[in-house]
Amino acid sequence: MPGGKRAGEPCVQLDGDLRCKIFGDARRPGCCGGLQPSAEMCGDTREYAIAWLARLEVETQPQ
Repeated sequence: MPGGKRAGEPCVQLDGDLRCKIFGDARRPGCCGGLQPSAEMCGDTREYAIAWLARLEVETQPQ
């Protein structure tokens, strides 16, 4: 996504099932490939994982 995206905004590369349409493709941004799932990140529910990712986006925004 040129210029990035806001926290909580879905990536334009997600399909209807929220799966990456360019997974494994050279066009996939490095930040996506470098983000590896963990128990801390995923938790037990989708809601937990979304909240964790939203917090990560806010905490890593450029100043």
